[in-house]
Amino acid sequence: MDVRSLMRRSAQFHADELAIIAGDTRLTYSEAWSRGVRMANALLDMGLLPGDRVGVLEDNTYESVDFFCGTAAANLVRVPLYPRNSREAHRHMLEHTGCRAVVVSESHAAALQGLTSEVPSLEHIVVRDAEYESWLAGFADTDPDPVIAEDDWFIVRHTGGTTGPSKGVAYTHKTWLDAGRDWFFAFPPVQKGDVCQHAGPISHGSGYLFTPTWLSGGVNLLVETFDAAGVVAIMEREKVAYGFLVPTMLNAIAREPTARERDWSHLKVLQIGGAPIADDTALLGREVFGDVLYQGYGQTEAVPITMMGPHEWFSDVPGSNPLRSAGRPLPFGDLAILDPDTHDELALGEEGEIAIRCDGQMLGFWDNDEATAERMHNGWVLSGDIGMLDRNGYLYVLDRKDDMIISGGFNIWPAELENTLSDHPDVVEAAVFGVPSERWGESPYAVVTVTKDAQVTSEQLIELCAGQLGSYKKPVAVELTTEPLPKSPVGKLARKQLREPHWQAHERRVAGN
Repeated sequence: MDVRSLMRRSAQFHADELAIIAGDTRLTYSEAWSRGVRMANALLDMGLLPGDRVGVLEDNTYESVDFFCGTAAANLVRVPLYPRNSREAHRHMLEHTGCRAVVVSESHAAALQGLTSEVPSLEHIVVRDAEYESWLAGFADTDPDPVIAEDDWFIVRHTGGTTGPSKGVAYTHKTWLDAGRDWFFAFPPVQKGDVCQHAGPISHGSGYLFTPTWLSGGVNLLVETFDAAGVVAIMEREKVAYGFLVPTMLNAIAREPTARERDWSHLKVLQIGGAPIADDTALLGREVFGDVLYQGYGQTEAVPITMMGPHEWFSDVPGSNPLRSAGRPLPFGDLAILDPDTHDELALGEEGEIAIRCDGQMLGFWDNDEATAERMHNGWVLSGDIGMLDRNGYLYVLDRKDDMIISGGFNIWPAELENTLSDHPDVVEAAVFGVPSERWGESPYAVVTVTKDAQVTSEQLIELCAGQLGSYKKPVAVELTTEPLPKSPVGKLARKQLREPHWQAHERRVAGN
């Protein structure tokens, strides 16, 4: 099976049904697929051939669907660029995937200006400006109908690039469909007309929900810019049933003043992923939106591998703590905890590197055998995350290997401290990272966003951590602010951005004792 054929079939079966909501624009399946076919013919008219890579830099708009459908219809390989990345990051992603063309919204066009002279493979930059609609209409809506095999490449997504240039993770048509199937395996079934809201960019985690929603006759609702008040208003007005949120987004919409007053009777699933979630954020989300929270774990290289719904997430299980976990392995995937050095499998209850095998995993990094060898071992994808599996199969994600703080010979995981700090009612969000210490090598330091009427002091939060986690884990200092903490392009806490000023006088970003 291939993505194009299944999307085309759904467009035929649901031709007159609503497929897309984006701002004031609404498109039926027939209209959306017709626009996509025109885009396919436009790209092929440039001389592109099936299998060629095509970049795209955009926000969530109805024109995004033109590109999503169009590359599928033409059997071209999508390479999403990320609007908050630098020009150098865009250049790298286009160059190392050998993109021959890139489509960019007018608002982001300046970031790509001149790249045809810097990227040898790049021949075309298509700017979606005021002439876009007439340009698109100039191409036939006759399906080009290329031959597509399930092992043809469908998309190249990129990692965050925290340890050097970002790496390309390629999905075939089959692995993309397998990942989408597993995303929805534990969800209530999608009914025709159910609305899936993409409050985050479809170039990232939310994009995994786009294809399954389309194939089920649902409605993909695209939100161009995340704003908590706007998102909750749209969720109620459009009777949203499904959505993907990173924890910071859930925290924001659950605290939106009108959220508790709204009608959430149509809501089935709020899928939370992308980063560990604090207990109080999960509990607040459940209190506001009801039993609709689902949590999954995975990463671009292998996703998803765990999932759990609200009745399991907030349950009492002897020998386990589901609230603190990332769920249990899905039935058609495998999960292990390996020794980070020897790659030997560890016993249940021991901490080590999370390793994943699933149908939606990468076959390797794009054109990077060295990186592939580092991240794959005997068919396992090595996650780079430290975790533990308990006797009931619950996975606990402790932290990233490279975020670990080594203080006086003890390993301290920032996420554990962040979770404890976030349990305080005055705390909105917290970020913990290591800072230099003459005595201990490095010590944990916290930056905490508190509510505007907060009464808590830094000293009280330090004592909270000492009391719950032990004195050796408490932050050396807690910096209070009422401003939101910096986030990555996908809404994850940008710990390294907060950490960097504390290490400017040091040649290395780690310290010994």
